[in-house]
Amino acid sequence: MLPFGVDAMDGRLADGGLAMGGLHEVAAAAPTLNDDAAATLFTVGIAARAAVLKGRRVLWALTRFDLYAPGLEQAGLDPAMLLFVEAREDSQVLAVMEDGLRHGGLAAVVGEVKRADMVATRRLQLAAMNGDAPALLARHWRRPALCPLAEHSAAMTRWRIGCAPSVRLPAPGVGRAHWTVELTRQRGGPGFTLELEACDATGCLALPAASRDRAVAAAGATTARAA
Repeated sequence: MLPFGVDAMDGRLADGGLAMGGLHEVAAAAPTLNDDAAATLFTVGIAARAAVLKGRRVLWALTRFDLYAPGLEQAGLDPAMLLFVEAREDSQVLAVMEDGLRHGGLAAVVGEVKRADMVATRRLQLAAMNGDAPALLARHWRRPALCPLAEHSAAMTRWRIGCAPSVRLPAPGVGRAHWTVELTRQRGGPGFTLELEACDATGCLALPAASRDRAVAAAGATTARAA
């Protein structure tokens, strides 16, 4: 199991985190560069934490190499821990992912595609279970009016990630980015939506400060009533 380390998130996941041997899909909330970057970094954070947990490398398959190494490091993933495979088309990306998962020696396997049908996702789910490593499928927008998650899938979780306004800082500077993280579907539980701070250098998300303060205040009030 791979928890996010955010109680408000892990507590709403049916298994208390992401199943290591499972397929998990991520898509941008809208066909914009900012949302696409947020979805990519969300995926990077998961892969980074899996790499630390297992002490193994991450396989990343894609049809166009456009990843930015410093950006990967900022989300917790050391480029030295990455194995890249550049394929000609989506079907090859899916085949590479399946082979990597069946290998059994990787921390996680990531693939970027525009299309993956139910048969392909079932194969990835089975391979992830057998290899005990998360399969992270980044689905890109094909058309502005068609959400990538509209296609049926055997994934255990499906995530939609978008940018959210950051809070005003008390002093001049650049704050941590905020994302709207939506779990559109999970096996064994309902979906949910949270606003979270983007991945830090360890690949971890966090509740915004205002949300943390409200959670602490609510816990204090509950304790006071119990007393």
